[in-house]
Amino acid sequence: MYAIGLDYGTNSVRAIVVHSGTGEVCGSGVYAYAHGDQGVIGDLKDPNVARQHPTDYLRGLEQSVRSALREAGIAGNDVVGIGVDATASTPIPLDEQGEPLAFCEAFEGHPAALAWLWKDHTSVAEAKEITERAAVMRPAYLAACGGTYSSEWFWAKVLHCARTAPDVFEAANRWVELADYIPFVLTGEIVPGLCAAGHKGLYSPEWNGYADEEFLAAVDPCLVSVRRGLAERAHHMGHAAGLLSAVWADRLGLSEGIPVAVGTIDAHAGAVGSGIKPGTMVKIMGTSTCDIAVAPLDHALPEIPGICGVAHESVLPGCYGLEAGQSAVGDIFNWFVHTMKPGGGLTHEQLNQEALEMKPGASGLLALDWQNGNRSTLMDSELTGLILGLSLHSKPAEVFRAWVEATAFGARVIVERYREYGVPIERIISCGGLSQKSPMTMQIYADVLGCPMEGSAHEQSCALGAAMAGAVVGGVHVDFDAAATAMTGAINVVYEPILENQRIYDRLFELYMNVHDLFGTSGYAENQFNLMKELLVIREEVRGG
Repeated sequence: MYAIGLDYGTNSVRAIVVHSGTGEVCGSGVYAYAHGDQGVIGDLKDPNVARQHPTDYLRGLEQSVRSALREAGIAGNDVVGIGVDATASTPIPLDEQGEPLAFCEAFEGHPAALAWLWKDHTSVAEAKEITERAAVMRPAYLAACGGTYSSEWFWAKVLHCARTAPDVFEAANRWVELADYIPFVLTGEIVPGLCAAGHKGLYSPEWNGYADEEFLAAVDPCLVSVRRGLAERAHHMGHAAGLLSAVWADRLGLSEGIPVAVGTIDAHAGAVGSGIKPGTMVKIMGTSTCDIAVAPLDHALPEIPGICGVAHESVLPGCYGLEAGQSAVGDIFNWFVHTMKPGGGLTHEQLNQEALEMKPGASGLLALDWQNGNRSTLMDSELTGLILGLSLHSKPAEVFRAWVEATAFGARVIVERYREYGVPIERIISCGGLSQKSPMTMQIYADVLGCPMEGSAHEQSCALGAAMAGAVVGGVHVDFDAAATAMTGAINVVYEPILENQRIYDRLFELYMNVHDLFGTSGYAENQFNLMKELLVIREEVRGG
């Protein structure tokens, strides 16, 4: 018996066919989004705009599933269930028939009628309003999302639409997350997932669902109608959203009536696909990163400032799901290679190889990894990147390595924040494209974090986690513990920290935190005159050694 996992990423959708007894990926299909720049529709006048066309989601659904089935060489009636993950928060405005407004002739080409991709940062002002109002009226809301509501999230984006594109807002019958939209397309049922609702939509069983109408009205009365269009109850990914419709069964080549799991966020599905459990943090390393941990529901968690969210059963049933992350990691490396064109056009492979041969600290460079803002722990999307120590002798590979190191320092900030507030991190498993493609990056992370970095053997951990949900709702496994035992667990490589490198990075991390606090926090008054000089001291020590 087989399950299908659908993984809706930033640039493409991937479908995999997985043997539900072994976790073996028997077939896969990928559809690269056709609209915009690698699937992202921007605005030259506003770099904060990041939208997607829902047409890509539906074309990708059909083409990726059929390709995966062909490669697997199995009959559609051998598939017992489907799971779905997607980027979030990526809300979509729908009309009364449940069709995206982008499909309506009246809104053709209207950017506000598109899907609002997770990395759209146009709603900074609205997010600030929500944060300020919650601090006065509903401090529990902020406690669940690290103290700050983000411009990446549901309510801020919807409110920005209402204020900047009232015609679209008024035409929308409801708003739905991408992770919930795909199961709706497949089944005809809108069943919100606890993952996107809890981490992005101010949903919690503790306050009986989504943010209450009194609070939303105090932010802006227009939000009340949006609230009334949302379901009263959200469910974890082990719950079936509904059964595959006859129409989509025919389009996909599957059997009508197989269960479709409630949708979840891609990173959280990746954590499940990597075998997450209490004490283990899973790093999903790609365009951005997400650092996922879990804690039993009976474990008393303190408020953790700067962590993106603590939500009931958002990753595993019976556990809190904790999410932190970095807004740009792979994006930074791609920007440097493709936009800056270092050395006249050096490739990722060339830069990785040259950077791998360098010693920590030898470049004299130190960077801040904030080209797309800071998600955790500062939660400020308006922050920007920085590099210190440049000279006329700085080489492209040195600059490239400095950006990699900066992302590793940012990762260390997150791990230390988890531990500081009593969340044990005893093991780190990495998955995603970067963990598979860049040994140099993984070694640097091991050295900076001072602990082994285990690389999941599953190249598509997010899609695998979604497929595990499909296997659970399809009745193959009674729960995710059983699914994990059967379908996960393989580690293909472990990067051990190198003690000499670790000592250098501990010194550089202190300097990083000085710059981090100087530019990322208010009231930091310590003089940083010696910072550049200390970089030179470290550089000369390393080179001389």
